[in-house]
Amino acid sequence: MGSLREDVFHYVRKKYKSEIEYLWLRDPNSAVFRHQDNQKWYGIVMKIPRSKLGLNTDELVDVLNVKLDSPLLVDLLTREAGFFPGYHMNHSNWVSILLDGSVPLDEVCAWIDRSFLVTASAGTKQAARPPKEWLIPSNPKYFDIVHAFDDKDEINWKQGAGIRKGDTVFLYVGAPVSAILYKCKVTETDIPYRFRREGLTIKSLMKIRLLKRYDPERFTFAVLNEQYRIFAVRGPRGVPEDLSEDLKR
Repeated sequence: MGSLREDVFHYVRKKYKSEIEYLWLRDPNSAVFRHQDNQKWYGIVMKIPRSKLGLNTDELVDVLNVKLDSPLLVDLLTREAGFFPGYHMNHSNWVSILLDGSVPLDEVCAWIDRSFLVTASAGTKQAARPPKEWLIPSNPKYFDIVHAFDDKDEINWKQGAGIRKGDTVFLYVGAPVSAILYKCKVTETDIPYRFRREGLTIKSLMKIRLLKRYDPERFTFAVLNEQYRIFAVRGPRGVPEDLSEDLKR
């Protein structure tokens, strides 16, 4: 049976493809793992005397330092068994986790995941976020969206900032329709495309697959305004929870 230290190394190698880096000749037992893009550390494993954590023994123990995004969470967590203020790190946003079995491996890995996201670049955070629902406008002046899905279930569409594969988009068709007509799944993004005409600029496309059609009288602009507090649909925006629930019915 391997040590918890090695289990942690195996986890970050497998999930995040991270190299285990030993940076200090004077401290050969300390290792870090970091992001490949921004080079920020999201974990540090050290072997230190338990007395360094305020415990009444000099027995050596492995600890894992991870970064959190809330001083309040750090304060709450360090009141739990196996958690301490970050050793040799900023106590307001780093914690040390004992790797002696005090904290189960699955819980240790969950805090590694959180530290990974806290220290990640904007691009990595975007790619790691769960699927999202979007309400996006479509202007019949530029494209016959009303009949776009008459003979096929998947089309190319202008990609909005922040939208990624796996997201759901609800297409709001502008005047004279002025209503949500379609629910679609994003199946591909970042398709190169260059288009400019009459103030419309498109730099990339996404593929969207039709999932559901809506009666043009159901989710009209007036209904969106009065029932869901949506007063304009000028660009991609998130879908309010109450509207999301009704769109799924």
